[in-house]
Amino acid sequence: MFDYQPPADLLIHRFKAQSQFALAPGLAAMLARAVQQRPGSWPHDVVLVPVPASRQSLVRRGFNPAAEVARGLSDHLGWPCRPELLIRVAQGSKQALLNREQRDMATAGLYRTTGPVGHTVAIVDDVMTTGSTFNSIARILRRSGAVNVYALVLARTPQPDQPVQ
Repeated sequence: MFDYQPPADLLIHRFKAQSQFALAPGLAAMLARAVQQRPGSWPHDVVLVPVPASRQSLVRRGFNPAAEVARGLSDHLGWPCRPELLIRVAQGSKQALLNREQRDMATAGLYRTTGPVGHTVAIVDDVMTTGSTFNSIARILRRSGAVNVYALVLARTPQPDQPVQ
């Protein structure tokens, strides 16, 4: 949707770090428009699954940003939101402080599904840095029977050699 750089990164910062929960519906609406403008058609059986937050994040913020965005997307797109389908089984380390290789290792074993999937899943998160979380979750979902797995994200951290969008 947008690059995680100034000034757009302030939206995510206010949403997460300043616990401005009221930004969730607007952010979800923006992401829903981006999904609807995607060329081609989406499968009919898409289920939204937010990335589970760590216990520390839930205590600090009082909410899971990815889950709130997924709920809003569900309202806009008519796709069911199934946060219970994926759970976090370990806390892991703070991702913001890790490089790509460390993130890949840190996300292994953090999540598991609560049962068979059997449909298309769109994983929802707020910011994608390296894609390690999405890759780890996608592998787990595919092993549990997901037909297709997509990633839906509000912002992405651009690589140093990529132009700003």
